[in-house]
Amino acid sequence: MRFPRLVWWLLALGLGLAACSDSGKLAVQGVAAPSKAVEATPTPAPTVRKVALVMKTLTNPFFVEMERGARRAEKELGLELLVKTASQETSIEQQIQIVEELIRMKVEAIVIAPGDSQRLVPVLKAAQDAGIPIINIDNRLDPEALKKHGLIRVPFVSVDNAKAAYESARFIARQVSKPTQAVILEGIRSADNARQRKEGAERAFKENPLIRIVAMETANWKIDEGYEVSRKLFMAHPDITLVFCANDMMALGALKYLKEAGKQGVKVAAYDALDEARAAVKAGTLAVTVDQQAAEQGYRGILLAHRALEGESLPEVTLIDTRLVTVEAVK
Repeated sequence: MRFPRLVWWLLALGLGLAACSDSGKLAVQGVAAPSKAVEATPTPAPTVRKVALVMKTLTNPFFVEMERGARRAEKELGLELLVKTASQETSIEQQIQIVEELIRMKVEAIVIAPGDSQRLVPVLKAAQDAGIPIINIDNRLDPEALKKHGLIRVPFVSVDNAKAAYESARFIARQVSKPTQAVILEGIRSADNARQRKEGAERAFKENPLIRIVAMETANWKIDEGYEVSRKLFMAHPDITLVFCANDMMALGALKYLKEAGKQGVKVAAYDALDEARAAVKAGTLAVTVDQQAAEQGYRGILLAHRALEGESLPEVTLIDTRLVTVEAVK
């Protein structure tokens, strides 16, 4: 039986419609729907730790060197270093106010060269109670004051001040071959390093039976006071031939007085190895001074602060080597 052409066409159309999905929609295969772009989450910038360095002053080149060493550690460790100083080495209340400000600023660690070994302890205890690690450099905080106020685990970075002062004073004491008089210019008497340096020099002078110490007076680490105290001491004891100064600043004041007064044959020993003191050693007006590596003290202090923030166990005491600076050393 033959079907008309129209019938065949209708049958073909029916088979095509049967290929549609049950819902009456055509099934499309092999074409992937465009995926939505995934937005990348920005990585937060690493937090830079803020560490404070509190020093006595920047009028003394010793502390300029200390900051230089601390800046080296800042660069190596990727820290942000905040340097704070009082106006003078005797400005203890100002140092206390600086620490109070740092507590309010919520710095993460404090490295301090305290002007006073006792009076800074209470405010540093407040900083530690606020979760701020304390690193003590240069002048040691008084152990009894630490115990009294409950300030614990405070690492100390410095030198053996008594030993270095002994070696400095001994350098001039051993040159004495006839009876002579000596004086000691001390630093701030409430500072532990001043006490140690006085004791070291005193021991060196007393080892030579020809030397008699006629006076020990403070000149508070300052050039002008070194000058004035020297003037008064030589007025009272004109036969002085040995002078130990617990830092170079006082020694520079003493040397100025000796030059103006025309005093000859007086040997002066000092401590710190500032550039001016090295020049005086080279010129022969200063007999000796002590290099206590101020920059290294600043560097080690910041390094210990970083280690404290990393949760590491720290040494109780870190002592840095000292070196005598004599004319042979500066040739």
